[in-house]
Amino acid sequence: MITGELKNKIDSLWEIFWTGGLTNPLDVIEQMTYMMFIRDLDDSDNMHAKEAAMLGLPYKSIFAGEVKIGERSIDGSQLKWSVFHDFPAAKMYSVMQEWVFPFIKELHGNKESAYAKYMSDAIFKVPTPLMLDKIVTALDDIYEQMAQLKKADTRGDVYEYLLSKLANAGVNGQFRTPRHIINMMVELMQPKADEVICDPACGTSGFLVAASEYLKKNRKEDVFFNRQNKNHYMNEMFHGFDMDRTMLRIGAMNMMTHGVDNPKIEYRDSLSDQNPDKDKYSLILANPPFKGSLDYEIVSADLLKVCKTKKTELLFVALFLRMLKVGGRCACIVPDGVLFGSSNAHKSIRKELVENNRLEAVISMPSGVFKPYAGVSTAILIFTKTGHGGTDKVWFYDMKADGLSLDDKRSEIKENDIPDIIARFRNLEAEADRERTEQSFFVPKEEIVENAYDLSINKYKKVEYVPIEYPSTQEIMTDLHEIEMKIGEEMAALEELLGL
Repeated sequence: MITGELKNKIDSLWEIFWTGGLTNPLDVIEQMTYMMFIRDLDDSDNMHAKEAAMLGLPYKSIFAGEVKIGERSIDGSQLKWSVFHDFPAAKMYSVMQEWVFPFIKELHGNKESAYAKYMSDAIFKVPTPLMLDKIVTALDDIYEQMAQLKKADTRGDVYEYLLSKLANAGVNGQFRTPRHIINMMVELMQPKADEVICDPACGTSGFLVAASEYLKKNRKEDVFFNRQNKNHYMNEMFHGFDMDRTMLRIGAMNMMTHGVDNPKIEYRDSLSDQNPDKDKYSLILANPPFKGSLDYEIVSADLLKVCKTKKTELLFVALFLRMLKVGGRCACIVPDGVLFGSSNAHKSIRKELVENNRLEAVISMPSGVFKPYAGVSTAILIFTKTGHGGTDKVWFYDMKADGLSLDDKRSEIKENDIPDIIARFRNLEAEADRERTEQSFFVPKEEIVENAYDLSINKYKKVEYVPIEYPSTQEIMTDLHEIEMKIGEEMAALEELLGL
């Protein structure tokens, strides 16, 4: 979370775009992303040069010597943010438009990379030199403030705050997943160095970024001190699909700014025959679109065999099962209706999870978690694809607080179940004797089957009624008479005092 002066500076930068005529939040974030990327290129190039000098290794700057842009060759140093940000507004604008932007579009050598694919049709939309000058100055202020904070994740917090401004749900029920919920799901799944990770509805790649950051923090030696694992991390580990090219562009750049060189971020309708992936991934992390409704004609036939429905939230669960390899795991967010819906499609997908795979956990979240975007009640499903069953009991947890108020303001509060959820999930053996009156407990498979595969926690939770003894009616009436007599005495004393 970012607060105070840094937040105000970002809001001021947003206002520069807004008043300059760029009012679509996606356009604003896209243009900001380009600017941050251009500035980061300069910083990272300088850092790599210093590291190489300290280690006595050769290093060739991407800005060194003559750089070819189209038919022209120019001095590469002029493409550096630290150089052109001092130019007069008109010259800076022409440098950015004619040289810098074409340069970053052609930067990635691999034309098949996510970066190359989604930068190829990127457009520089800042309309005037004066507006660009204001943006560059404001961004320099933001970076200066970030440097003063000296917090490792400030850069990520800034980007997260920008993405939080995508406040409106999309037509297919898309809305941003809060970062702390994403981080919780990644912590629950504990990715390993050899994972092949996918989010089939990736948006801005929040889940993939969180998984990459978890690996950096917790599996650093496994990933970065092993040449094969590092190559896998940079090029083959992360896969994301979406149907919005702007989101894909932001998602690809989000991954690159977090140190993943070549994520497999692709334009794809995951639910259609466009998506042939089967038995491919070891881990799926996702918050698929809710409330979307599709035509049967465009949905992949093998998904409809599992559950014949037009509801995207059910089709995505069927898709995750298809895309996972045997032994692959999934943590996904679903609306509450998936847990207890009475239609044949609802029952069949729950039966598929319980009978033919291993359903491990259902974590119910309060309805305020997605505010201010939506007030829908949701849950996290955690399961492993086995293809032949394996569910013996399911762990339920009733999350009541996530560290933020459950109103539209989402202010920080002390109550937070997330650390408890992570700790308990990592030690499920200790949960065996928990009572149904507690916040978490196990339910045996047989009981779930008897209840038509209902997975709502309220179906199994027991409410403990504590008897309260109240005074008898006679005692209450006696007390009232005594009070009435005392009032009469006090009134008489008052009248005497006033000489009435």
